Parts: sequence; C-alpha cells; structure tokens
Amino acid sequence: MIFHKYILNYFSDNRKLFLSLRNVFGYYPHNISLYLLAFRHKSVAKELSNGVRVSNERLEYLGDAILGAVVADLLFKKFPYKDEGFLTEMRSKIVSRSQLNNLSKKLGLTKLINSSNDTKSVCKSMNGDAFEAFIGALYLDKGYQFTRKIIINRIINIHFNLDDLETQIVNYKSKLVEWGQKEKKSVDFKVVEEIGEGFKKQFLVRIFIEGEVFESGQDFSIKGAEQIASEKAFSKLQLN
Repeated sequence: MIFHKYILNYFSDNRKLFLSLRNVFGYYPHNISLYLLAFRHKSVAKELSNGVRVSNERLEYLGDAILGAVVADLLFKKFPYKDEGFLTEMRSKIVSRSQLNNLSKKLGLTKLINSSNDTKSVCKSMNGDAFEAFIGALYLDKGYQFTRKIIINRIINIHFNLDDLETQIVNYKSKLVEWGQKEKKSVDFKVVEEIGEGFKKQFLVRIFIEGEVFESGQDFSIKGAEQIASEKAFSKLQLN
C-alpha cells in the first residue's frame, strides 16, 4: 500500500515536492498533503466552507516546538558542564530566524513555498517559517525519533559547527541588555512607528540609553527591528 502511494506521488503533480524531499533529506514522504500544507504561506491560505483559512501557521507552531526540543536535548548532552545561560544562547544561535531563513535557502525549500508574488520580497521570515512548518509536517508524518535523526544528521551535523558557533554573536539585543546591566545604564526598546499595512507593514524601533536615542532599526517584525537596532548599537559601543 505504501509503495503504491510512492508510485502515485512520483507521477502526480506533486512529483517536484516528492523528489525534492527525497534528494535533500534522504526519505520519501508518506503523507504528501502535510508537506503541501507546510509550504503554503498565509498569503495563499485555502478557505474552508466554515470560513477558516488554512495555511502553514499551525505546522510552523508545531515544528518550532519539535526543533527546539531536539536542539535542547542535543546541546544538553554535548555540553554536560555548561550552565543554562550558555545552553539557551547556543540554542538561540541555531534556531534564530536568520539562521532558519538561511537554512531554508541552502536546502532549496524556498523554491517549494507557495505564496503570493507581492509577499516574496517583503516577508523576510517566510523562509524560516516554512522550514519550521516542514519540521512539523515531518513529525506528523514520520514521528519524533525519525524527525530527530533528520534534524541532527541532515541539518545540524552538516550545516553547523557547534564549536565555532560558541564564539559567534547572534542575539545582539541580549548582549546589549547585558552591557547595560554591567555598566548600570538603562537600555529601553520602543516601537515608535508602524509603516505600511498588511504583509508590507514594518516596525521602526528605537533604542534609548539613559533616556537618549542611541540607534534605530526597521523590519517586518518587532523582534527583527530590535535585532537590527541592537547590532548597530553594539557595533557603535565597540567603536567607542
């Protein structure tokens, strides 16, 4: 029965997706509909008869949890003498939105995303979101242990050097807050303006140090704008 499904998918309209998953991750999917949903962006959400719009957002939520659990378990075992702060920061470096966006591009998942044309250039998190949704689909299709093996063997072991990652700064906001605590200076982040509407809406965030404007950043998410502003502020502090 399973082999029959493989044959049907191989010669169906889903052949590109079916073979892409096989080529990149080394397995054939059982339930191809899960992966079709994983790559359906909310801009092309399918509306059901009850008015509910179906996209990859629920799978993204699930995949985020599964990915976080696998990475946390891996780091816990690899670094048995490191404290909670170190493990949390290392996990953030692996599952940060920028990392997942880049992973999605490296793995060719961006080519599989189904979205409206006007969102592809403005929705920066779309690629990372699809990656998490893929993990959610993989978990539902193959189970936790299989998903764990794919994440570790096909993703982390190939695309990350955990030893090098220790010295990299990814969460500039966290570093800036630590600097403020060390120097006994107040560091505040404020959204001062929302620009545009819908998928094109961006947030302008300003960083205030001791009540004075120090840097600003603009992005399609508040978190992204904070990180952009924080990186600029951190660089300025190092220069000074």
